[in-house]
Amino acid sequence: MPLVSFTEWRNFLIEKYPNAHILQTAEWGELKSSFDWRTERIICGETGAQILFRKLPLGFTLAYIPKPVFGACFPADNDLFWRELDEICFKNQAVFLKIEPDYWEPTDEQMSQSVVKYPSSFLVSPHNIQPPRTIIISLEGSEEDILVRMKQKCRYNVRLAEKKGVTIRPWNDPDGFHRLVQVTGNRDGFGVHALAYYRRAYALFHPAGMAELLLAEFDGKPLAALMIFANGTSSWYLYGASNDNERNRMPAYLLQWEAMKWARQRGCTQYDLWGVPDDEDASLEAQFENRHDGLWGVYRFKRAFGGQVKRAAQALDKVYIPLLYKVYLWRSAKSGQNG
Repeated sequence: MPLVSFTEWRNFLIEKYPNAHILQTAEWGELKSSFDWRTERIICGETGAQILFRKLPLGFTLAYIPKPVFGACFPADNDLFWRELDEICFKNQAVFLKIEPDYWEPTDEQMSQSVVKYPSSFLVSPHNIQPPRTIIISLEGSEEDILVRMKQKCRYNVRLAEKKGVTIRPWNDPDGFHRLVQVTGNRDGFGVHALAYYRRAYALFHPAGMAELLLAEFDGKPLAALMIFANGTSSWYLYGASNDNERNRMPAYLLQWEAMKWARQRGCTQYDLWGVPDDEDASLEAQFENRHDGLWGVYRFKRAFGGQVKRAAQALDKVYIPLLYKVYLWRSAKSGQNG
């Protein structure tokens, strides 16, 4: 069985897939292994995958590959890879394997020329784990080009924050970040990770040059912060927070702008704002001023930066234990109705 170590997987990505999604990096696997997941990594020739296993009742697991390196072109003809993957899932008593492909939903024109291939044993899943729809900011061109692509009010707020004395600096204080996250979660009504999670993420990614914690402050007082991640040509805004002080100084706008500049300095060409409501563009624009539930609360802010709304391809499931998979679908549907 071609299981590989943290270091072997990291070297494989550097050599073969330098632009791999952050969720397939060895560091991400280590992060999730510290919090309720088990990580396995396999390499079969040019193909590989980092698989996460989450415990279910009675010793069963959910197997999950987020954003695999084979992206839109599944290794459908790589029988050895799929056999090894199945064997690892059987060993871990997986009820099913969920894959969230690393490519965007194609347009009709692209669909006719699609190179997307995957084994017929996979089903289109009714559920995603990661938010499928997001906003991608292009970091190409000059800084002025990026600012021009923003909404006029957004550019104004970035410059207003600078004029009003807001400053941005790297922050090596995950504990302080967690305190800000708790304030944000309580205010906006969403759950937050434990302090240990942010500590572990910072300890894994920051020394590797793959993350930065940025703080917006005024007069030495923290106002807002974010944790940005980067790998290859892409960067991701995964975690952010703010308190209720000095919000008229617009610190969050300048904070995002400085995060984009940090990503550009690392050679990134895109900035993923990570998660908006999963509605079509027309619906998003029609409702964003009136809705504040779920991801609607952040859509108005994120849209201001002038990026492109994109939707990831729907998740795919390979079922190993059909009866338990039906139970999973039933519970997921019930949870959605109650939520």
